[in-house]
Amino acid sequence: MWRRLRFVRSWFLLGLGLIAACAGPPPVGDNNDALLKAAIASPLRSEGNRARDGARHPYETLRAFGVRADQTIVEIAPGGGWYTEILAPYLREQGYYVAALYVDAGKTSAETEEKLSEARARFTAKFARDPDHYGHIAVGTLRSDGLSDVGAPGSADAVLTFRNIHNWIADGSFDAALRAFYGVLKPGGVLGVEEHRAVPGTPLERVIASGYVPEAYVIEHARNAGFELASRSEANANPRDTNDHPNGVWSLPPTLRGGAVDRERFVATGESDRMTLTFVKPRR
Repeated sequence: MWRRLRFVRSWFLLGLGLIAACAGPPPVGDNNDALLKAAIASPLRSEGNRARDGARHPYETLRAFGVRADQTIVEIAPGGGWYTEILAPYLREQGYYVAALYVDAGKTSAETEEKLSEARARFTAKFARDPDHYGHIAVGTLRSDGLSDVGAPGSADAVLTFRNIHNWIADGSFDAALRAFYGVLKPGGVLGVEEHRAVPGTPLERVIASGYVPEAYVIEHARNAGFELASRSEANANPRDTNDHPNGVWSLPPTLRGGAVDRERFVATGESDRMTLTFVKPRR
């Protein structure tokens, strides 16, 4: 009798195993790390972008934000698409990538608006050339007063912003941006921030002039928008950066605004010292 029960149980468990094996790809948690590493190592990324991995630490940064390949992720102001080259293929099979590009006809000059329009066209054209690799990239809009076409309120698992906050502080839109990010995130969703880091107590006028932002300033404004600080990472720390350059953060690579003046010193310093912060929208 017991031998028969054990036999039936063995076949039952074997059947469950066969069902699981035939049910499609494994859950993303089982291979998320491999998918992220593969996206970063892809030879389809531009050579110039891959050359900056040592300074920008994409693996460590995205791991710090806790991203998964089955999420809906909104990247804010992706520029030429440095992180898009990683995130879009990473999310292609199980997730959804949304790029929120700048456009603000109401608050910019005609010349600036034309440049924003051209940048938007270049971004769209670049990633439309290989849909099999990048999948469908949704393109929304970041305005000075918020977001549009990035998804319904409460639809995103993560909103990521890389080195943009100093611009929003300079144009007075930082708090509005934070409120928009909070609105599009699900309860429990993540706001991932990477930003040039100023020494504590740096006055606002110096922040605007230099591009370096105190970490405490970012945390205070994010909390005022309703976010909770979940973690800090030193993935993008650079102790060689003294934060006191004549052309601010733009003295350093990749901009090197000073030209030949002290170029070797700035190249040796490398890219800026940056905070890497993860905030969460509370579930309550």
